[in-house]
Amino acid sequence: KNEITFKKEGELTLFRSKDSVIQTLDIEIADNDYERETGLMYRHSMQEKQGMLFVFKESKPRYFYMKNTNIPLDLIYLDDNYKIVSFQKNAKPNDETTLPSHANAKYVLEINAGLADQWTLKVGDSISY
Repeated sequence: KNEITFKKEGELTLFRSKDSVIQTLDIEIADNDYERETGLMYRHSMQEKQGMLFVFKESKPRYFYMKNTNIPLDLIYLDDNYKIVSFQKNAKPNDETTLPSHANAKYVLEINAGLADQWTLKVGDSISY
């Protein structure tokens, strides 16, 4: 299978709850069924300051898994106010175990595993894109 290359579709900024910028990322946006189902499958790497933002129509509990995903990831679940509600850190490549949000989420940001801790992201931090 051909490598799927990253396609920058926007920029996303992570903010501390007190409005200081944590990090700015280039993002791909998954906002239709096909893109949300495919996500980062079949890719073999992603740059540190790249990520994929999943955009859903409504806020509800989300369940992700790592089927056909070759990159270890941190999953960041966000509510309809763009605030972090929960994490699933260090999701293992190709693991089909369910990774629940444990909260209502409208957005899910996937970044390379370890970055959520490296950037000390916390529940209540937010994004804009």
